[in-house]
Amino acid sequence: MYLTLYPNPPTWRVLSQQFTKMSWVTLSLTPPAPLPVVLPSLAITYWLVWIVYTRRFHPLANYPGPFFASITRWWLILDVARGSAEKTQRQLHATFGPIVRIAPNEVAIADPEALKVIYAAHSGFTKTDFYLPFRATWGRYPDAFTNLNERQHAERRRIVNRVYSMSNIIQLEESIDKCNEMLVEKLSECAATGRTVDLADWVQWYAFDVIGELFFSRMFGFMQGAHDHGGYIRSLDLLLPFISVACVMPTYMRWLFLVSGAMIPRVFRALKALQHIKKASDACVAERRSLHGSNGPVERTDMLEGFFDIMRDKGEKKDFGEIEVKMEVYGAFIAGSDTTAAAITSILYHLMRTPSAYAKLTTEIDEAIRSGYLSSPTIQYHEAIGLSYLGACCKEGMRLHPSVGLTLPRHVPQGGRVIAGEWFSEGTRVGVNAAIVQRDKKVFGEDADEFVPERWFRKDAVRMERYMFQFGGGARTCIGKNISLCEIYKVLPQLLRSFHLELAEPDKEWETYNYWFNKPTKVYTKLQCREKLFGYAIFEHLN
Repeated sequence: MYLTLYPNPPTWRVLSQQFTKMSWVTLSLTPPAPLPVVLPSLAITYWLVWIVYTRRFHPLANYPGPFFASITRWWLILDVARGSAEKTQRQLHATFGPIVRIAPNEVAIADPEALKVIYAAHSGFTKTDFYLPFRATWGRYPDAFTNLNERQHAERRRIVNRVYSMSNIIQLEESIDKCNEMLVEKLSECAATGRTVDLADWVQWYAFDVIGELFFSRMFGFMQGAHDHGGYIRSLDLLLPFISVACVMPTYMRWLFLVSGAMIPRVFRALKALQHIKKASDACVAERRSLHGSNGPVERTDMLEGFFDIMRDKGEKKDFGEIEVKMEVYGAFIAGSDTTAAAITSILYHLMRTPSAYAKLTTEIDEAIRSGYLSSPTIQYHEAIGLSYLGACCKEGMRLHPSVGLTLPRHVPQGGRVIAGEWFSEGTRVGVNAAIVQRDKKVFGEDADEFVPERWFRKDAVRMERYMFQFGGGARTCIGKNISLCEIYKVLPQLLRSFHLELAEPDKEWETYNYWFNKPTKVYTKLQCREKLFGYAIFEHLN
């Protein structure tokens, strides 16, 4: 449309009066710009140019991978959403080799040597925004896991390191003992009825109750009630798929994803679950604060009290206040049970599927009982780590099924780096998945896909140890590693000396769901008390 105006146009009042008569202006109409055609054309042109660039001219253009992964992150988003990313990556590496392009600017690397380059302390590689969806928004500082600033991460982690140290966990070992006794008691009740149990459920209930004892000097009540106390596990099961998908999204898309929470029921439930966990962690801190405020003695030596000690003694100097205490407790709720539960379940599952290894381990435990090496009624950590075949089984179970099953991406530092014999430019996202690299046949042998604890007695065991990535590596090693190891080494011999475990359906494999934590489920198990099977001979020293 265009207007042809006569000379000396009238005033606006006259204009309005005469507009309907069209006596002072003539209108000539031309077809409007065809937006329904132009916009799709522009979009198609953009995508064609983008595809040509990513496939021909991008710095990662020469690396193989799925076609759609090379042109859009949607391929990776959908893969993570399916909950089996580690299985997909194994297939990709088997097809394309050790370096696979999983997004336009990201590669997954299956070369074990890449661990030393990417994740070593002071490597220069920095965390990407992949980790930000886990960040608690109410903290003054990012937590250790989501802090992208390496210097600040080191400073903040040093403040709380002593609370997570193995020496401190050993001082709290009695808290784990209480949970071990409760687990044996409750499983004995199940064994007496002949009822098949889902061992994965019981192990997670146990791991959550251990967090309760270590941090708050009381179990939550998972094992006592044999159910998801407070709905915390349900909340995590809703939350983690949502967060895992958000992790691999571009930043702008995450905001849309969050906003959609009000409209998509599943996302809304995940956001409510997040609030549920936050309220629970805040309530635990508030309860302890009230004890301190009552002017009475606080006879607690748990981890929460350790954080309060830091706040009281160094809080002003280190800028560590109640908000930071809440952040530590929140982290325990989010990550304190799933990692350990996955490891324990994996070890027991693979032992039950490998009768020869199961028999060797129970023999080692029985001999340690007869000799009086193992304590009663609970086994001490320093004793358990002295059982060599137990250690081999623990390493092997965690090797085959690491608790985290996603690639841990890092940005290539300024100037670029050589990784796995290939040059990667600055800013490229690179990462290694423990579930892939811990099955590398060059390191772990041709039987790397099998459960073989004996491999840890080979001459190259020390070398294999260097490529274990179960707890991450370098300065970013999982801060809760010592808690997890103490639980694992104590509870396994406790269970195996008390029960004979057998898969209810030995020909049926477990199910796993990989939403950050690679969670095992449906490990249906038949339990028999060993005293009833074999008499009390191996327990005579306990009487």
